[in-house]
Amino acid sequence: MTTRILPAVGDADAARSVTTLLSQLPDAEPAAPVADSTTLLDTLARLAGESLDELPEVVLVHERIGPVPALELIREVALRFPAVGVVLVTADASPGLYSAAMDSGARGLVALPLSYEELTQRVQAAASWSLGVRRHLGAGGDVFTGPGGTVLTVSGAKGGVGTTLTAVHLALAARASGMTTALVDMDLQAGDVASYLDAPFRRSIVDLAGIQDISPRVLQDAVFSHDTGIGLLLAPGEGERGEEVNDRAVRQIVSALRNRYEVVVVDCGTQMNSANAAAIEMADTTLLVTTPDVVAVRAAKRMVRLWDRLQIRKAEETVTLVNRFIRNTEIQPALIERITGTRVARTSVPANFKELQASVDAGRMQDLEAKSSVKQALWGLAGELGIVKAPESRDKAGRFRGDRGSIGVRRRRGDKGES
Repeated sequence: MTTRILPAVGDADAARSVTTLLSQLPDAEPAAPVADSTTLLDTLARLAGESLDELPEVVLVHERIGPVPALELIREVALRFPAVGVVLVTADASPGLYSAAMDSGARGLVALPLSYEELTQRVQAAASWSLGVRRHLGAGGDVFTGPGGTVLTVSGAKGGVGTTLTAVHLALAARASGMTTALVDMDLQAGDVASYLDAPFRRSIVDLAGIQDISPRVLQDAVFSHDTGIGLLLAPGEGERGEEVNDRAVRQIVSALRNRYEVVVVDCGTQMNSANAAAIEMADTTLLVTTPDVVAVRAAKRMVRLWDRLQIRKAEETVTLVNRFIRNTEIQPALIERITGTRVARTSVPANFKELQASVDAGRMQDLEAKSSVKQALWGLAGELGIVKAPESRDKAGRFRGDRGSIGVRRRRGDKGES
């Protein structure tokens, strides 16, 4: 049987060397190498979306792949595509690295410089393991095999622009339409998601930060099942503990949530750190919330430029939401789009805080009346972003209002799309 192999090698010389040797393996069908972690994950997601059978049996990950480090990339591939055998190619064949690679989900390790015998042995072992998993899945095993749910991050241009309110209602809209939904509070020092939904504090994202392998049971213990049906992963009660959540932990946590939920909404707050930067880089859609005033729009522009310098998100890959919009304001959405270089959502949220006051004070945003113009706008935005099951979907009370347009859904880095 032919073994399909997908090499992920960033260095051009190393890629040629790997490809040449792979072409000599018996019954091997090597694909063209991918040059970075983003392309690898996008390629696997596309193939998995077509069929489990389209996935390669083996993925080779070179130690100098980037921007995601090799071990973190292996962990994400293993979590999202468990039917693929991953082999690490590295110059460091020490027992310590071997153990770390196995803990991350690798099925083998090949030392540099490459040898035909060792490469053949490791590839065949990984392929045999992959085929065994696929036979199990074909027999009805309950193992996730698809490209995963949609991850949407919500960030604020500055404090007070309505970031958490937006994230909460997008999650409520997704859940009301029938999507399994998680809401993550990654405003690690000052998260308020629990306050908006009257949720008791039990566990937080910090409880997952030090765990190397987040199993479904471990994830279930950390996520609070809210009365609305949303799974809540809250920020720590003590803000200083937010420092325990680093980018590695976030990649693992978001990957685990993506595997369990159809929609994952992440409230990233307004402060940039390595944790929410990792979430924004992993997101299918990034939403930036601003208000139509000079200070907020300038802050939005600074944030977009910061993301671009950090190479985590390009301006044209970002969707901007204009909150507290007034029709006669001088700063209109078209101007914000030109200033920030982002795509401004067709839906704007009107300035009508009086509608929200009672629900905000009670800490029960889920009770906001269906006739609220703010709720209608935010739930319409959920339809525009494509995180609801169907644009016309309604909850049991018939209150959902969608939008026929869709922007940003499952759009990866490099896909321009149309606004």
